[in-house]
Amino acid sequence: MKYRTSILSASIAVGLAFSMQVSAQEATTPSTAEQATDLDAVIVTGIRGSVEKSLDVKRDAKSHVEIITAEDIGKMPDKNVADSLQRIPGVTVSSAGANEGGFDENDRVSMRGTNPSLTQTLFNGHNIASGDWFVLNQTGTVGRSVSYTLLPSELVSQIVVHKSSQASLVEGGVAGSVDIITRKPLEFAKNFTAEASIGAVYSDLPSKTEPQFSGLLNWKNDANNFGVLLQVFSEERSLRRDGQELLGYERILPGSTVATSNPDLANVWYPTMIGSALFEQKRERKGGLLEVQFKPSDDLTLGVNAFVSNQKAGNYNRNYLLWVTHFLAQGNGQAPLPGYVVRNGTLVQANFAGVPGTTYGVYDQISRPDASADSSFVAFDAKWQASDSLVFKAQLGTSEGTGKTPTQDVAEWNVGIGAGGGWGLNGVGAANWTIGGNPASPTADTLGWIFGYQDVKVEDKEKWGQLDGEYFIDRSNMTSLQFGVRYAEHSRESLGATGQGPACKNSSGNTVAFDWSQPYFCPVGTQSPFDPANYPTGGYTNYPGDFANGLGGSFPRDIWYFSPQQLAAFNDRFTNRDPSTRTDWAGLYGIQEETSAGYAQLNLEGDRWSGNVGLRYVRTQQRIRNNVSGTGSPDALTGSDFGPYLPVVTENTYTDLLPSANLKFNLTDDLVARVAASRTMTRPDYSALAGAVSLSPPASPGAPGSGSGGNPDLKPILSTNFDASLEWYFAPRALLAASVFYMDLKDYVSYGQETRQYMTYSTTNPQGFLADYVLTVPVNTNGKVKGVELTYEQPIGENFGINANYTFANGEQDDGRDLVGTSKNTYNIGAYFENDRFNARINYTYRSEFYSGLDRATAFYQDETDVLSASLGYRASDWLSITLDGLNLNEPKLKYYALNRDQPRSIYQNGRQYYLNFRFKF
Repeated sequence: MKYRTSILSASIAVGLAFSMQVSAQEATTPSTAEQATDLDAVIVTGIRGSVEKSLDVKRDAKSHVEIITAEDIGKMPDKNVADSLQRIPGVTVSSAGANEGGFDENDRVSMRGTNPSLTQTLFNGHNIASGDWFVLNQTGTVGRSVSYTLLPSELVSQIVVHKSSQASLVEGGVAGSVDIITRKPLEFAKNFTAEASIGAVYSDLPSKTEPQFSGLLNWKNDANNFGVLLQVFSEERSLRRDGQELLGYERILPGSTVATSNPDLANVWYPTMIGSALFEQKRERKGGLLEVQFKPSDDLTLGVNAFVSNQKAGNYNRNYLLWVTHFLAQGNGQAPLPGYVVRNGTLVQANFAGVPGTTYGVYDQISRPDASADSSFVAFDAKWQASDSLVFKAQLGTSEGTGKTPTQDVAEWNVGIGAGGGWGLNGVGAANWTIGGNPASPTADTLGWIFGYQDVKVEDKEKWGQLDGEYFIDRSNMTSLQFGVRYAEHSRESLGATGQGPACKNSSGNTVAFDWSQPYFCPVGTQSPFDPANYPTGGYTNYPGDFANGLGGSFPRDIWYFSPQQLAAFNDRFTNRDPSTRTDWAGLYGIQEETSAGYAQLNLEGDRWSGNVGLRYVRTQQRIRNNVSGTGSPDALTGSDFGPYLPVVTENTYTDLLPSANLKFNLTDDLVARVAASRTMTRPDYSALAGAVSLSPPASPGAPGSGSGGNPDLKPILSTNFDASLEWYFAPRALLAASVFYMDLKDYVSYGQETRQYMTYSTTNPQGFLADYVLTVPVNTNGKVKGVELTYEQPIGENFGINANYTFANGEQDDGRDLVGTSKNTYNIGAYFENDRFNARINYTYRSEFYSGLDRATAFYQDETDVLSASLGYRASDWLSITLDGLNLNEPKLKYYALNRDQPRSIYQNGRQYYLNFRFKF
């Protein structure tokens, strides 16, 4: 491991596939299309110029904003927009969309101690639809937040983070909004600009080097009234995640056999499964941005911009598990041997003797070869200077995001039969656990089941149109009146969920019904997937020799597995994927949403002060469609192997008034004070309203199962917000600032539990039985968040500079429970060096633990995280620069736990990544 890091430079140089990446930092980039006319022209000249430009825009803004420029992104290892945002005070990022565990790339963005769904992401002022590549996010409870893995940093001219609201901003961000501004053709200084970057990324854990490509072409005519900009990108990267997973906790029931023989174990929690998890993936992100501008007259500007990002994300997930819930069975199974340890209400150490015929382990191999996600939009805009005092702007567009998992090739194996096992938990660190048998060979293992959704496709779409006007008054303290209307239609639909299962096949390859009386559960003369003679052929492979070396703990590491190709061939022969009978109605849902909005905003300015007051009116109409169990109902639809069901449609209509006020005071030439108050709203996640029902079956009849689902009766989330800040610009490129904020959340979406009944099938109950399931569902509640932000930036001499910020956020629900996403402490520390030839930058980010919601009927927390990244650059000439970026240099471990730290949920390590790029400008 250490040796291959030491030869990193040689590995990258040899492995270069010569791709291109936009040199984002070297273009001339006004702050936004509108600010280009309001601010003096600024030519970006490096890190120092970027810092100065960002602070100038922040200082001049009439509301509380934070600014990131293209140059700032170009001089840090920012591979998507979330990487850049994590260094802003009050902004936090996470590398997971929900509770699937984090990876090595930032994926979601949130603000001020709230969850990502309460932060709005805009692209040039409009919403963007987004897809997710991970199947549990496609069918789970992620909806409003945007996956930043689809948004490469090369696209950015500037990022504007709005911390206080205005009536003129599109509603949807309770905590704030992030507006990603792209470059415009007519903003470039030269008639023709060409930029490119050739590079490669070396991923440390999988030990692979892969190409990175992107480029930019911009042309405008001599009259500066017509221009075209084209950006393209193509990036490949391999990912390997080594982990240990504990898939939930359940209790030993009072009155059960185990609780009767061991009274001290009644109501004690224990892990349901403990596994060695290996996840491997190849990510390929390709796409581009097209911008066209045309000014037929001095008073009229027309534009169109189009964006597309496609990410192929095929992956292979393996998890070799101690199946505790199977043999302990909530106290109805086997008791632990003497010497077990209970701590903090949890069975943290236990061993179980082997009982012949008892299965102690289960091993899941799940290949998703064609998982993918995409996001795209097309937007038309116009600006018309109707008179010296009246300006109109119009925008019309459509956006679509898709997440797909067409295929899951799966085999679940029974392991450790009759062999016993045990565990010892070590807090949030890796647990020690064992299982009898030989994990390095499949010889003694048998097929348990085949499962997994096929044909998964989730579509997220929006169409919108808006008209904005501004009338310049220039009377007394009133400078202008802004007004406008907006209409949008949004939909999110789960369009497919074929729940495959094992199947007997006759000589013609047709599916034949099971005969559970036969040795391999199939009629005589047919082929059975449970017959070892039909298992995949061609040998097997084992986990990498260095698997989990950095995690600690003692647990199985040398584990066998079949290749994705072997699983695919096995599933092609022995599964039932008939959509007519295997459509799982619990995985289908849809929501259509129509929103209408209008606003008026009065802009004010006086002697050493400025601001605005406004009111936004919003009307929302929703039509939510999901399915519920129809057992016992005469109107139920039949024909699905997953039981009868009833389609249910719920319609909601609500209106909201959103007032806002922002005031800015120039106390001195260098000291700025701001105060703001507003009411903001966002709608619940699409999947929270109409989300698919995901079930984890009980171990046996009579025991409850668990799962999750949506709630169509959720109300919109409203927040009353107060914000105050003091900013001291005590030197060029220097800032010392403090902010306080408060959010009073009404109808905040939290998680609760309810019991529903579903038909349940297994190898021991092939005809099915009606079981109670305790479902985790979204519910409305109230909460509060208050906090402080501190910012410090200062140059040191001509070539050095430092920056630091700290955010404290204290959030809780009215019942005292934690808010989802609230980290009490977040901070960033960075430093840079820059001269005419060299630049270097280093940044360290820390985020304390936070509550992530409920998962498998218990709480789910992510433990504290920290990340170290750095960038080195050399300007070889006016047309060539070379950069070397390093991400995750401290090899962070991602840790999760349940009710407390004596209940670990998972620990992962993703390794480091290094990017070498040769950037050209012509």
